[in-house]
Amino acid sequence: MAERDLERLMACYQRGDLSAATMLIRELSPQLRRFFVIQLSSRRDADDLLQETWLRIHDVRHTYRPGEPLLPWVYAIARHVRIDHYRKQRRKGAREEHVQDIGQIAAAPHGAHPEDDLEVLLAALPESQREVIQMLKVSGMSIEEVARATSSSIGSVKQKAHRAYNRLRECLGTAASRKSGKGGAS
Repeated sequence: MAERDLERLMACYQRGDLSAATMLIRELSPQLRRFFVIQLSSRRDADDLLQETWLRIHDVRHTYRPGEPLLPWVYAIARHVRIDHYRKQRRKGAREEHVQDIGQIAAAPHGAHPEDDLEVLLAALPESQREVIQMLKVSGMSIEEVARATSSSIGSVKQKAHRAYNRLRECLGTAASRKSGKGGAS
């Protein structure tokens, strides 16, 4: 379509002619989409920016001066949309933390149950320590209640719990270093 015809469509669009707006969008969208695709690596982003451009054109259509070249006006808006997108992406990228920078986060394998892991960890403890930890941490009993239940002194329960915690830390530390490739025999 000739530039003069596009300018006439824009003037009609300014006056509220919906069919003129539809024709203008149909005529200019393919070349605006190419403009964005060339500038961006993502076709989806290009489509989003095309839509944003038409929204902005709609908002500022009253600023177009009939008789003036339309394409420079449209491309100026498209360029500003692209620049705004670029700035937004940079700000977003500056605020985001990359996963590899955070460190590895332990996650249970798909379908695994956390209680299975707990049972494996507790199995490494001597029976008396395992019993104390299960009562304290799994059942939520107090130290006094565990002492009564095991016919032990409070000091004995505390000592067993302390030794169990140390053993669990060792087991977890060994497992973490094994997963990360550190430690162990070479």
